[in-house]
Amino acid sequence: MGLLSSLQRSSIVHLMLAITFFTSGLIINFFQCILYFGLRPFSKYLYRKINYYLCYSFYSELVYMAEWWSGTDIVLYIDKKEFDKYYGKEHGYLLMNHSYEVDWLMGWVVCDRMNLLGNCKAYAKKSIQYIPTLGWAWKFAESIFLERNWNRDKNVIGCQIKELTEYPDPMWLLLYAEGTRFTAKKLEASQKFAKEKGLPILKYHLTPRTKGFTASIPHMREKIPALYNIQIAFKESDPIKPTMTNLLLGKKVEAHMYIQRIPITEVPEGEEAAAEWLHKIYQEKDRMAESFHETGDFFTNSGVPKVDSFKLKRRYYSLINTLFWAMVVLVPMLYYLVQLFLSGSTVYFSIGASIILFFYLLMYKTIGMSEISKSSSYGAVDAKKVK
Repeated sequence: MGLLSSLQRSSIVHLMLAITFFTSGLIINFFQCILYFGLRPFSKYLYRKINYYLCYSFYSELVYMAEWWSGTDIVLYIDKKEFDKYYGKEHGYLLMNHSYEVDWLMGWVVCDRMNLLGNCKAYAKKSIQYIPTLGWAWKFAESIFLERNWNRDKNVIGCQIKELTEYPDPMWLLLYAEGTRFTAKKLEASQKFAKEKGLPILKYHLTPRTKGFTASIPHMREKIPALYNIQIAFKESDPIKPTMTNLLLGKKVEAHMYIQRIPITEVPEGEEAAAEWLHKIYQEKDRMAESFHETGDFFTNSGVPKVDSFKLKRRYYSLINTLFWAMVVLVPMLYYLVQLFLSGSTVYFSIGASIILFFYLLMYKTIGMSEISKSSSYGAVDAKKVK
């Protein structure tokens, strides 16, 4: 155990993980690009079938870091009968709170255990699609990229949802309706805006931006059967905080995730009615967050009916996949670096050192992007866009 703990905290091992992740990502992006331009124009069905496995191979390296490297696990709160009947068997539209650095990764862990990981989609800022590896993978996976220019975005949403509803296998599309990750400063701005507009004032969530939601629902009716309301929380008493850095250091966290399946037909017709419905959902989510904060339980003080709690077993695929990529990438990469360092040439030595420095900086830049302090703003400018 002492050796394993030392390896999990080793910067050299972290660097090897980074080299494996980013290099495999570029290789996968290469094959995605060939298929996107060479196969997709002739057969979207076959392209999407193959791309599922390419996306899974890339995403599951991060799932490996969560559930195998750090030992992180998730307690699920789901109606068991509905879980057995619907979950992982249909297209779904996901509403999730955005309160932690790793909430998205916990979602991926659950999707992997439901055999959905390769078809996870999300709304994202348009600039992300230009970021190598993960951004390119999302682009080839047909995620929805928005500019926050409503006249353009509403057309993109309609066209892209039409494409996603045609997927041959179950697909889940995630919306963070709050628009950005929760912080105390953003909450203050959000509450001020809500008070000015006569909207519900939330304590544990930012006021949801409703335009993307209300624009999406009409294109989903009769095509996506259900909306999945997701509430994720970590106990504040846990000594290990849910951050990417802690997961990289092999520190285990435990997430608690409530998921409620809501038939899409329960969302009312019309933009104003759908927006009001979304605000009510977030009032309920706020009560659940407050109950969890006060009692460590979603249901004690929230008024939400208690449902089954259980855990899903880890699958071995993310472990096998990551070990495969480690061999494919690290064996030739380390051999090449050793040759550079032993060449006796200052130029070659500098090239080797530059390669290592590049991956090291890339790893910490990527981790930094997930930090709460680096998330986008929610202030006066953004608040004007919330309706």
